[in-house]
Amino acid sequence: MEKVIAVVVTYNRQTLLSECITALRNQSRTPDAILVVNNGSTDETESWLLAQPDLITITQKNLGSSGGFNTGISWAYKNGYTWIWCMDDDGYPKEDALENILAPELDMLCLRNCAVLNKEDKKSFVWKTKDYKTIDAVDCKIIKGIGHPFNGTMLNRNIVERVGLPKPTLFLWGDETEYYLRIVKKNNIPVCTIADSIHYHPAAGFTYKNDWNYLSTWKMYFYIRNRFHIHKARYNTKVMAFMNYCCFLLAMAGVIMVYQKTDKMKKLRFIFWPATDAFSNNYLATPQTILTRLNEGPFVSFNPLPKISFRNRMTLFSLLRRDRTATV
Repeated sequence: MEKVIAVVVTYNRQTLLSECITALRNQSRTPDAILVVNNGSTDETESWLLAQPDLITITQKNLGSSGGFNTGISWAYKNGYTWIWCMDDDGYPKEDALENILAPELDMLCLRNCAVLNKEDKKSFVWKTKDYKTIDAVDCKIIKGIGHPFNGTMLNRNIVERVGLPKPTLFLWGDETEYYLRIVKKNNIPVCTIADSIHYHPAAGFTYKNDWNYLSTWKMYFYIRNRFHIHKARYNTKVMAFMNYCCFLLAMAGVIMVYQKTDKMKKLRFIFWPATDAFSNNYLATPQTILTRLNEGPFVSFNPLPKISFRNRMTLFSLLRRDRTATV
């Protein structure tokens, strides 16, 4: 018998988590189990979870969304669940979302996604979904070629067996995109959004053009570092990934100069840090270490070149040449 488990990753949002769990309990086709991965919340989340006997709970240190979904999907796979329904704690599914996402006769390997709509108006798409602005404009049941993980994303265990798990080291901002591209691009698995399977989510609030607080916006580190790993999942060769990431860094520098209003030079120096860590596969940074370094003052002594020695740069160049030769 095919079993469905809902996997919810949470951190310090007990009220929103409760809303999500209530929506899961009220599904017209209830999940066979609900697993909550608690990323070391320091609010009332832990005590609230202890009072919920119908939930499976895993509490771990804060590993971000990537570490949370790595843990949750891994547990669901090892425990024999056929379908793994993934979502963050700040969204919730409509009452018939699970029933509808399971309904279509699709390939078992097809990556299925809910249609992600704004929590407030219940009509507009949170992220670009083909050329549709609202759910009322959708004229088909299955929107092929698009999905937005992890917001009501349905994984069949065969996908996990073939592709593996989300990279736990990415922490957040880009981890879901890397996994999505690894599924769709690297493994050529089809993806679709089921139009009548609705998942409500807050409106997207981040744009890199808005002026960010240099001393407190630690998420920008992961946004910049993880883009390189996204490119490696998107492109077939290391050369293409490297070149496109360099273009991204140049674009980021341009955005800083044109759109940022504060700490422009500090932000320009800052982007070399996550970029260097991306090239060297350094995943040691945590939100706290990022904040500490940002508050120590400007990166006066920071120079990315010494961290990439001449020998290492020549090695990188050699690998890129070899990769390019192998694809000719």
